[in-house]
Amino acid sequence: MHSIDKAYQFYTRHIFDKEKINLLETHNLKVAGSVPSVLWELFGALLTERTGSGLIGADLQGWEVKSAKEGGSYEYQYHLNTGSSKLNEDCEVNHLFCMYSKTYENVIVRAIQGSDLAEHFFKLWEPYYTKNYDVSIEKSQRRQRFRKSISGGYVEKNGTLIMEVKEGKLVYRNNEIIPKLNRVI
Repeated sequence: MHSIDKAYQFYTRHIFDKEKINLLETHNLKVAGSVPSVLWELFGALLTERTGSGLIGADLQGWEVKSAKEGGSYEYQYHLNTGSSKLNEDCEVNHLFCMYSKTYENVIVRAIQGSDLAEHFFKLWEPYYTKNYDVSIEKSQRRQRFRKSISGGYVEKNGTLIMEVKEGKLVYRNNEIIPKLNRVI
């Protein structure tokens, strides 16, 4: 079974869960955001055939996995002690972007190499990261997290489409891109 098929099978069981969505809607609860990031990471692991890399750094070996609701952006967070090395790592790893509709029935997955994002994002964020955690500023005045984002529009324009799901059905797949990107890292 191809990795796209494995990821799609996981999607139909654990992300686009019609029963859960119906219950959330019946009880007037928020549907979008009801899938935790770890499930998107597992979806990405099945798709890329890579395992988790541990607690610090990229989500998977050679891959960072991001998810966002349609029309949103993909958030990156950098912490005080690990953020600098994470910014550098983000320049090297591949990035998997999963854009989903409110009810998860539509999902678009794209990929961009970190080297293609570095000059437009990660390298530009470095001085702001350093300023955010400036030790000369009183600790109580520093922010706990340094957050930046990449717009969904940028990813749509510059990312390589891997797969698309419409109304819960797999309507597009690119079986070539994942193996190609896995060879890069």
